[in-house]
Amino acid sequence: LFCISDPRTAPWPMVHSPLPITLLFAFYLFVVALGPHYMRKRKPLKLRGLLIAYNLTMMTLSSYMFYEFLVISILGDYSYLCQPVDYSQSELGMRMARVCWWFFFSKVIELLDTVFFILRKKQEQVTFLHVYHHGTMLFNWWSGVKYVPGGQAFFIGMLNSFVHIFMYGYYALASLGPQMHRYLWWKRYLTIMQLCQFLAIAVHSSYNLFTECPFPDGFNIAVFIYILSLTALFLDFYYQTYTRGKQ
Repeated sequence: LFCISDPRTAPWPMVHSPLPITLLFAFYLFVVALGPHYMRKRKPLKLRGLLIAYNLTMMTLSSYMFYEFLVISILGDYSYLCQPVDYSQSELGMRMARVCWWFFFSKVIELLDTVFFILRKKQEQVTFLHVYHHGTMLFNWWSGVKYVPGGQAFFIGMLNSFVHIFMYGYYALASLGPQMHRYLWWKRYLTIMQLCQFLAIAVHSSYNLFTECPFPDGFNIAVFIYILSLTALFLDFYYQTYTRGKQ
């Protein structure tokens, strides 16, 4: 059902033990809880230059990861239906493990999204969905890199990186100022793209539960349950923002 940890990724930063990301997540919750109180009597920070640089950096990193996932899967003739983890020291196997680590590390960097919201006093953006998504992705991909860096997991990383190219592109445009708002009409379609991503991942992970595939069922079950929770939360966000909001 589950498998042993991958010896290739064990020495890599933040992988060997869950302690570093557990402490990081605890500090993240501390910032979420006390950050608004700290900013209550202070003026919101604009951070315009920093936000532009951050969003363009994340957009570039997402593009790189999507490229790597796609190219490695093509060169390695990866199956979109059943792809076992390649635990070998082969060039492609190591390359896939490395991009999986970068994807995990991108989830560490993305915690800054919340910090920037708090410093700009955009507390309404720090919703349960926002904190839940950022926190759980951190632990989910730590598990992925420690136990299954590759295999079926590549599909999730590839899809999510693709969506994040557009998401951080949207944020980069928004951080340029109010004059760009006329060009941001496609926010609704970005949410639809995220929902389509969840649907594809749900189908992908559930397929292997009914077929013979040498990839741990435990991970597919965990991914399927998790993606259902995200789908429910994003559907509620879509309704509250685009349907109920307009009514």
